[in-house]
Amino acid sequence: MAETKWLKIVVAGFLTGAVMFAITGPEKDAQEPRKVSAVPKRLDIPSLDLRAPLMKLGLTGDGEVELPPYEKPATAGWFQESVVPGETGPSVIIGHVDTKTAPAVFYRLRHVKRGAVVKVLRSDGKVAQYKVDSVEQVAKEEFPAQRVYVDEGLRLVTCGGGFDRANGEYLDNVIVYASPV
Repeated sequence: MAETKWLKIVVAGFLTGAVMFAITGPEKDAQEPRKVSAVPKRLDIPSLDLRAPLMKLGLTGDGEVELPPYEKPATAGWFQESVVPGETGPSVIIGHVDTKTAPAVFYRLRHVKRGAVVKVLRSDGKVAQYKVDSVEQVAKEEFPAQRVYVDEGLRLVTCGGGFDRANGEYLDNVIVYASPV
């Protein structure tokens, strides 16, 4: 059992490193922040009656993608190492499905339908529009890092599936894949 735990940790570390290498490239100076002309400010999914402010998310000290704070359950986060929505490349927005006491911003995300419109309002006044291509529920240990962090399009990510009460976490992720309109 301990071997399985360490194997999962090694695989997760390898995947995180590979994804970050793919995003930043081999020659990017880690000291120099990426320059962006605008940032995403709000996410709208009209079919779910969802309007959520967006905050910037980075990486934690151990190389994991940050999550929005639980104290702000109605807020989603844009992973600032991904591209600004509306630009060419992968853009990733992450939100919680719930808190200990109530639903959170992406509580109904698993119900979004193919073809639904997703809008991201940016700080420069532009609105990036996407169309949902698919919704996938996948075990966390089988997280499709390439499709989420490298492939073109908008990705919305939250938790889902069964809840492991012993570890206090969901077993799966729900991922929405959307293409620019």
